Amino acid sequence: MTMEPQPQQSPPDQPPGPLSGYLVVDLSRALAGPHAGMMLGDLGARVIKIENPQGGDETRGWGPPYVEPQGVGGPGAEADGAAGPERVATYFLSCNRNKQSVALDLKDAADLRVLEALVARADVLVENFRPGVLDRLGLSTSRLEELNPQLVVLSISGFGHDGPEGGRPGYDQIAQGEGGLMSLTGSGPEDPQRVGVPIGDLLAGMYGAYGVLAALLERERTGRGQVVRTSLLAAIVGVHAFQGTRWTVAGQLPAAQGNHHPSLAPYGLFGCADGAVQVACGNESLWRRFCAAFGLDPAAEGMASNAERVANRPQLIELLEGAFASSTMEQVLARLAEAGVPGGRVRDLRQVYEWEQTRSQGLLVDVEHPGYGRVSLPGPPLRFFRPGGDGTGEVETTFTRHTAPPALDEDGARVRRWLAEG
Repeated sequence: MTMEPQPQQSPPDQPPGPLSGYLVVDLSRALAGPHAGMMLGDLGARVIKIENPQGGDETRGWGPPYVEPQGVGGPGAEADGAAGPERVATYFLSCNRNKQSVALDLKDAADLRVLEALVARADVLVENFRPGVLDRLGLSTSRLEELNPQLVVLSISGFGHDGPEGGRPGYDQIAQGEGGLMSLTGSGPEDPQRVGVPIGDLLAGMYGAYGVLAALLERERTGRGQVVRTSLLAAIVGVHAFQGTRWTVAGQLPAAQGNHHPSLAPYGLFGCADGAVQVACGNESLWRRFCAAFGLDPAAEGMASNAERVANRPQLIELLEGAFASSTMEQVLARLAEAGVPGGRVRDLRQVYEWEQTRSQGLLVDVEHPGYGRVSLPGPPLRFFRPGGDGTGEVETTFTRHTAPPALDEDGARVRRWLAEG
């Protein structure tokens, strides 16, 4: 297996990431593919993002909000002939950290040769064109294998690469509706709602990265790459979980029912004196502890079992909100914590990112962008540890050398020189 080193080595005290030395060519745009590429970059892979010279990834313009450049280009930009960054939508910043940018017109023969040279060196290619587009560009599966038989290709589509509707374009909200997720989300059956983030795109990217890692592991045994395919539809159906088996096994058609679990009670959002709190009693022991904390009878009529409480949910909600009515959120949460019953508040994003627990988990990272200055980004969700050398603890080995999302073609000249050096 041929692996290319990253152009800048990690500092001596920075452990290499699990994917250090792997090269990913990211042909994708919007969110699903870029999210997969960013996940691989978060693990230490070198990710080269290929963008259209005319504006780049369309999410660069998906604003407001935007971030404005603070100066003209960054270090080395003038020498490389790269223009300084223009304003960019914060949407783009959410899914393109730890990448380099090279602008290529794939309809231009010379630029296509640059891409082919990158593919020949790459371990992974990520793309989310509509089915058939790569073939028309001369980059069919057989051509990619000819260029690099060890290449793992991640291909993400909207509704699948084949089947009666395989050619449909895929946008997240359309897929959330078509994949049944909106029918499960909202205040009730007549109020379908989209999830507040592009969850179909994000899940497709996560499943895609998971598939890439599996294919790379198999390549260790076979020496051959392969194509990994997923879609927004597949990703959404893949997380139907117990709602799916309610239909496929039990024949019950699930529907949205707001902030309460369809199979557990109490498990949801309940009002109190100054707002609302969440309570999760996932078993009878927790229910008894909850009742002891708030002076309720766990064996009251219609409340003695989870099945009864689910059947009598309106009465249960009235019972709990009555018990909480004279207490503040802080008071209710304190009593829940003392009783060992899971509970929580509903935070807005300002509160989430100011929360010390969020920061302690590496879920907010600051990166320096040569054009935009210091930018704070939501951080990667994985951390890595090894046993300490003295056997008394753990040493964190998480890859943390994060770089800011690149300006369009920021690395074009450098990558071309690297290719020319052979």
